[in-house]
Amino acid sequence: MKPLFSLAILLILFVSCSNTKQETTATQSTKTDYCQYVNPMVGTSTMGHTFPGATAPFGMVQLGPQTDMQPYFNPDGSYNKKTYEYCAGYQYRDTTIIGFAHTNFSGTGHSDLGDFLVMPTTGNLVLEPLKQENGDKGFYSVFSHENEKAAPGFYSVKLDDYNINAKLTASERVGFHQYTFPKSDDAHIILDLVYNIYHYGQKNVWTFLRVENDSLVTGYRQTKGWGRTRKVFFAMQFSKPFKSYGHKKYDEDNYDGHYRYFKQEENFPEMAGRDIRAYFNFSTTENEKIQVKFALSPVSTAGALNNLEAEIPHWDFEKVKSETQEKWNNELAKIDVESISEEDKRTFYTALYHTMLSPIIYEDVDGSYRGLDQNIHQSEGFTNYTIFSLWDTYRALHPLFNLIQPERNNDMIKSMLAHYDQSVHHMLPVWSHYANENWCMIGYHSTTVLADAVVKGVGNFDRTRALEAAVTTAKVPYFHGIGEYMKYGYVPEDLNSYSVSKTLEYAFDDWCIAQIAKNTGNTAVENEFLERSTAYQKVYDPSIGFMRPKLSNGKFKKEFDPLDTHGQGFIEGNAWNYGLYVPHQVEDMVEMMGGKKRLSGMLDSLFTMELDDKYIEKNEDITRDGMIGNYVHGNEPGHHIPFLYNYTDEAYKTQSRVRMILKTMYGAEVNSLCGNDDAGQMSAWYIFNSLGFYPLAPGSEFYELGSPSVKKAVVSFENGNQLTITAKNQSEENVYVSKVLLNGKEIQGTKISHFDLIKGGDLVFEMSNEIQPLK
Repeated sequence: MKPLFSLAILLILFVSCSNTKQETTATQSTKTDYCQYVNPMVGTSTMGHTFPGATAPFGMVQLGPQTDMQPYFNPDGSYNKKTYEYCAGYQYRDTTIIGFAHTNFSGTGHSDLGDFLVMPTTGNLVLEPLKQENGDKGFYSVFSHENEKAAPGFYSVKLDDYNINAKLTASERVGFHQYTFPKSDDAHIILDLVYNIYHYGQKNVWTFLRVENDSLVTGYRQTKGWGRTRKVFFAMQFSKPFKSYGHKKYDEDNYDGHYRYFKQEENFPEMAGRDIRAYFNFSTTENEKIQVKFALSPVSTAGALNNLEAEIPHWDFEKVKSETQEKWNNELAKIDVESISEEDKRTFYTALYHTMLSPIIYEDVDGSYRGLDQNIHQSEGFTNYTIFSLWDTYRALHPLFNLIQPERNNDMIKSMLAHYDQSVHHMLPVWSHYANENWCMIGYHSTTVLADAVVKGVGNFDRTRALEAAVTTAKVPYFHGIGEYMKYGYVPEDLNSYSVSKTLEYAFDDWCIAQIAKNTGNTAVENEFLERSTAYQKVYDPSIGFMRPKLSNGKFKKEFDPLDTHGQGFIEGNAWNYGLYVPHQVEDMVEMMGGKKRLSGMLDSLFTMELDDKYIEKNEDITRDGMIGNYVHGNEPGHHIPFLYNYTDEAYKTQSRVRMILKTMYGAEVNSLCGNDDAGQMSAWYIFNSLGFYPLAPGSEFYELGSPSVKKAVVSFENGNQLTITAKNQSEENVYVSKVLLNGKEIQGTKISHFDLIKGGDLVFEMSNEIQPLK
């Protein structure tokens, strides 16, 4: 066979100089091993949908186990509800592993990805992953959690059916496998290019592989799923030559041109088709290790090779693992906490870890990336990111980045502006991944991310350009009822579904746009969008005291149940919870809804009422394990609700509710997450509230004060300052706050400024088990 692919040799020279981008430069080592407190398995049971495998912070490669292959459709064409359980490819209750994929979402409520499944096996070659109808076994293996370990940057498991020990680690763009085989003349490594998450029959558009030599394979796959035009390129390098190889093609292709003259199934160095499973055969001695480096690129196979040689030019598995865990330690060290219990500490650092699994770096080491227009672009002055689950993450995740990851959030915003430049719709991202807009959920919440950074002075992105992008996005008439919203001043339910949720979310986004305009001195745009931001008033029905769907004739919808989460004008919520979403004008909402006393009583009822199953049975994103009464913490629209007590005369109830949620909705075990982590939003809520404050209205400089659960925390900011948060007299029982002092000065009211926090110093909460109204 040919010598090692010559291009790879040239690339070694090309990338030998150091890369100065933030994701590949390790900072100084930290003394504390924060990784020991992280349990990546938290949320892998039932609804959490978290990713348990090996990855670097914000890494493109997320290399992890896949435990089943559930198709999106049932045989009769109906939706297969079980596929929802496998948004991250893994369910803790399963006892089988079908392989290790290189791309995954974490915590989402819909899915895609699962690219390039690799599975080591021994014995007779089997190319079907699951048990067949005739009873034949697939290439899956049973495993035991006793022989499974997950940590930041590392995953290992014993594949019992083959007596193979699998270890995984990763850099930002390269997955590193290490398989310890038994003695065998029939050892195989399977590359399954049929498998993906949320699979359906026509999802794979095309797959192409080249066997460059006896240890290097390159190729790509294009899929049409949630991202409808998605290409991922790869380079796969083995630590030893394979003795033979081949593939099986599952699609029926009647035309193959003059390729039909070749015997392509075995030892033929090109493979092409819609659905392909390739295999590579080895002979192994007892306990022999075969390693595989698997690099990804959004651009080309040459880019993948470049990434491979730049990030892991050697075969030292432990070195890569150690370097990646050092990167994780440096990120986790940004908040050093002393907790009431060890379990609380593990919960905290696991949540902090989950906030750094996305968005992900989406460019090669040379800065090239595939854009929304499917052309190749070069990042200039920023690192390009993707996976923006914005209906979720604008609420707390991006505000958290503005606190502890401002440089990275600046890059994310520049990525959003690049998306806008490449969009034929002239829109900022709604929910985007891998050079695709998937249009999931409602709102134009990129504008909120931009506004929060503008108001808090984060980043060097062009503010005027940001305003232009936000205004243009907010005026695209065919997106989710915006045309009707601009015409009527609200979204009419008879013309567009989920009308109340859309009206409320749009109103908040418009207020955020007004904040950008104010910051840039554009008074005309500021006034225009401040007026639009009052749209919530038009869908409030004072005769019943709830937000309610309104029709295009100006009348409220007659058939209406404020408890029902289906068909009542709300998406993934009801009038009781989602109807309280006016974060930018809470005082006006309180007055509109009857005053402080009525709102406080309504909140009390929300947290204590019993809600019949019939009201949530049609929503797979709302489940009992994420509910307290009719308050749904397992889903995002209500995450601000506990802080509404701060706008009544009973702010102490914010404190007690927050501490109850922290204790009952989170934990350090596999089943401890009360709902989808939603790309880190659920975890970001935990981090903020553990520290004692929360961004009720992103786009404002102020946070709402709550009740911290930590005893002490030291937050290190990128500006070099440190904030020490101390909760005096802290205990499980002392959930009430009697006094808050910043640098010795008592804070009046329930708000604290971002700018005061990042100056550093001492923030002291004096805790009590007795109700102590704040001044």
